Amino acid sequence: MAENQCSGCPSASDCSAEQRANCGSGQGPESMLEPANKYSRIKKVIGIVSGKGGVGKSFVTASLAAAMKKAGYATGIMDADITGPSIPKMFGVQGEAYGNAEGMILPLETKEGIRLISISLLMENPEDPVLWRGPVIGGAVKQFWTDVVWGDLDYMLIDMPPGTGDVPLTVFQSLPVDGIIVVTSPQELVQMIVKKAFRMAAMMDIPVLGVVENFSYLKCPDCGKQIRLFGESHVDEAAKELGIPVLGKIPLDPKMAEAADAGTFYGTEHPYLDAAVKVLGGLK
Repeated sequence: MAENQCSGCPSASDCSAEQRANCGSGQGPESMLEPANKYSRIKKVIGIVSGKGGVGKSFVTASLAAAMKKAGYATGIMDADITGPSIPKMFGVQGEAYGNAEGMILPLETKEGIRLISISLLMENPEDPVLWRGPVIGGAVKQFWTDVVWGDLDYMLIDMPPGTGDVPLTVFQSLPVDGIIVVTSPQELVQMIVKKAFRMAAMMDIPVLGVVENFSYLKCPDCGKQIRLFGESHVDEAAKELGIPVLGKIPLDPKMAEAADAGTFYGTEHPYLDAAVKVLGGLK
């Protein structure tokens, strides 16, 4: 039986996040899944991953969360990039997350209702560096699942650090992930990057829902021509080889970067991820 599979379900893909987190048969000796707390009812858990840094994974996570919320879904973001948290700033969320009488953590919300938890919301000074080793970071990510009162969510998006290290492994083994979206950029080494993330997910029996290409092009403000700053895209051929769909190609847009810096990211438009919203909305 796969690690993310309940004995009562024919395959891992047939189990929902809530079933795999709370199903007694899924908590056998071979399972490493952490149970959610009694105040969290999360229908789908989606990991946003990348094979390398610098491709705008947090940007895509925030964009997709905003798009899902605008589509009418109750959405939350777990910022699992412990040493490089950026999600709260993008949405203009400030302050500290506090606990309730039972010692559980209450997430903060954007003014539009997206629930967030991030290590930067648990520190006195969010600009202080997190100087933790891998096991401690992994433990914090687990607590974001077990000790945070998420309430009712249709989708939780997990913004993971790049690569295939401790945190992605912890998330895949400990949380009931329903699928991942791979974020990449239009460079020739894209095939290697996507394959690395794809193969890690396959080893953990996690479905790959598709790939999103960031930094696809820059649209000339004068003539409208698409300028390929990072060269021609190779994402279509990589996706075809792996048998996964391309869920979006996001251009470089200075207005989006400005909105993220100003904490007004939700107000930007995200039409480039319509296919991703449709795929997530169709998950059973």
